[in-house]
Amino acid sequence: MRFYIVDVFAESRLSGNQLAVFRDCTKLSTASMQRIAQEMHYSETTFIRSEEPSDGGYDVRIFTPNYELPFAGHPTLGTAYVIQSRVIGKPVEEVTLNYKVGQIPVTFSYSGASADVLWMRQKPPTFGRSFERNRIAKVLGLKSSYIDRKFPAQLVSTGIPFVIVPLTSLKAVRQIAVDRAALADLLKETETTLIFVFCPETYSKRNQLNARGLGIPDTIPEDPATGSANGCLAAYLVRHRFFGQPEVDVRVEQGYEMGRKSLLYLRAKETPKGIEVNVGGRVAFVASGEFPE
Repeated sequence: MRFYIVDVFAESRLSGNQLAVFRDCTKLSTASMQRIAQEMHYSETTFIRSEEPSDGGYDVRIFTPNYELPFAGHPTLGTAYVIQSRVIGKPVEEVTLNYKVGQIPVTFSYSGASADVLWMRQKPPTFGRSFERNRIAKVLGLKSSYIDRKFPAQLVSTGIPFVIVPLTSLKAVRQIAVDRAALADLLKETETTLIFVFCPETYSKRNQLNARGLGIPDTIPEDPATGSANGCLAAYLVRHRFFGQPEVDVRVEQGYEMGRKSLLYLRAKETPKGIEVNVGGRVAFVASGEFPE
C-alpha cells in the first residue's frame, strides 16, 4: 500500500502538523486501519477508501493511534491535497471528502500548476455552555484577569467540540501552566480533547491572532496546528462580533510556543442560514513509501 507524508499549516518545513495518507484502502478492515495508525504514530492517519468518487466525494476515514475520528482539520486538507496531486493528478477547483459527519468540500487556489492555499468548508457551528472565568483560570494556571472579560469562554463545535477561551495578551499565553487534574475534568465533562485559547496580540505583525491548543500531557499536551479548533474559533469570532462585525478574514499563528510555527487562514460570516466557516492552509509534500500488507 502506498502512503504519503504531508505537512499541513506549516510556515517552514516540518513545523506544522504532519500526517500519513494511505491510498486505495478498499480491502482494509477497521482493525487493520487502527493498527496501521498505531504503527505510523502520527496524531492522525487517513485512509482513502477508494480512488473512485462515491456520491460526489471520496470516502475517507481518520484514525489517531487510539481511535477513529468523525472529522479533523489538518487530515482533511492533507488528504484532499494527496487526492488532487497524486490520485487525480491535475489541477481541480474542488475535492469533496465523505465523512461520518457528512461531506466536507475542499477548494484549491494555485501558484502556477501547484496547489497554494487549500480551503475547507466546515459544518455549521453549534454553541454550547459558557464557563466561569475563575474555573478556566484555574485550569490554565493563570490569574483570572488574564481571561478577557468582554467575551465568554464557551464550548463550540463544527463537528468536534472545543472550549474556546479569549485571553488578553501574549503574556497570558506564555504564562499558561496547565493544572492537569483540572484540565482532565474539564475535557471529560465537555467530551473534547483540547482547550483552545487565543489572543489578539501576535509574534508576527502579518497575523491577527495567536492561538494555542492544550490537552492532557500524556496524550496531546499541545497541538501545533488544528484546523477543527480554528474552525470553531472562526465561528466564535463571528458569533460574538470579536472584531465588531459579522464576518472575519484573519491569519492565525499557532505552535509558536512549542517551536513549530504554523499558519492558518480563517474566513467566516453570518448568513441567513447561519455562520459559514472556512479554514485554509498550505500543504507540503514530505515523503512517500510502501507499507507491507
